[in-house]
Amino acid sequence: MELMKKFWEKAKADVKKIVLPEGEEERNIIASAIVKKEGLAELILLGNAEKIKSKAKELNVDIEGIQIIDPAFSQKFSTYTKEFYELRKNKGITMEKSEKMVKDPMYFGTMMVKLGDADGLVSGAIHTTGDLLRPGLQVIKTAPGITTVSSFFVMLVPDCEYGSNGMFLFSDCAVNPNPTAEQLASIAISTAETAKNLFDMDPKVAMLSFSTKGSAEHEFVDKVRRATEIAKELRPDLQIDGELQLDAALVKKVAAQKAPESSVAGLANVLIFPDLQSGNIGYKLVQRLAKAEAIGPICQGFAKPINDLSRGCSAEDIVNVVAITAVQAQNIIK
Repeated sequence: MELMKKFWEKAKADVKKIVLPEGEEERNIIASAIVKKEGLAELILLGNAEKIKSKAKELNVDIEGIQIIDPAFSQKFSTYTKEFYELRKNKGITMEKSEKMVKDPMYFGTMMVKLGDADGLVSGAIHTTGDLLRPGLQVIKTAPGITTVSSFFVMLVPDCEYGSNGMFLFSDCAVNPNPTAEQLASIAISTAETAKNLFDMDPKVAMLSFSTKGSAEHEFVDKVRRATEIAKELRPDLQIDGELQLDAALVKKVAAQKAPESSVAGLANVLIFPDLQSGNIGYKLVQRLAKAEAIGPICQGFAKPINDLSRGCSAEDIVNVVAITAVQAQNIIK
């Protein structure tokens, strides 16, 4: 895949330190050996060293030289526990509770990223999205100017005349079930920035609806209109427009009829869905019916990169998300 080759090359050019909290899990061990061999990142595996090395031997993969940390026995455990307590004491966290939570590899790994001992985190082969988001929101929090953490999929559609030669970003397809207008605006801005900074795209952002420029009236449409207004007010430098039906967003002939004054209609390469139901259905329809490659979900909006995996992911998927996370880390302004 040409896109991932570019990410691999970028990751190799400025190697970052990525922590994998699910260090004892088989696919993570296989992926770690590939990441090490290709030089994509400096990895840290969390878990019991004996178990991890024994599994690697069984799998016949080389993880020699990869750092392994057991959270409960780490020299940094006390530091992380105290820091987490300070972060959360106003939320009722005691030192005893902090110690218990930081023993959890998800929290320990997130504290590593927070305190600069790792540049990014990848998890989700055996944990849920909620298991990733909770410590992320409590510890890493959102990037400056961003109020909503969200996700996106890179959609690579073969033999497609639309978007950026068949490439699109779809958002949000995994995190926010029913975003408010303000959250939807934040998602649009985040995804436009992701398109520019991570994929070198010229983002043309369509705020999708079942209405185009007043063709229908409904509270669902009102939310998308308001989100478009907010996004434009906050970032007048970005090309964001709505509300647009999908055909008006993508097809020039339809755009000329339905939204002739729009600079986005007919040219959109970033599609913002009004809610999680439509986003999830949309990306899966394109993936299955158009035989598109769907890369993601990738998180955006955190102050530092932490990313989720599907529990059905392959070792190759983990390698690719590690590479993307490493490139995201390169773009963090310190």
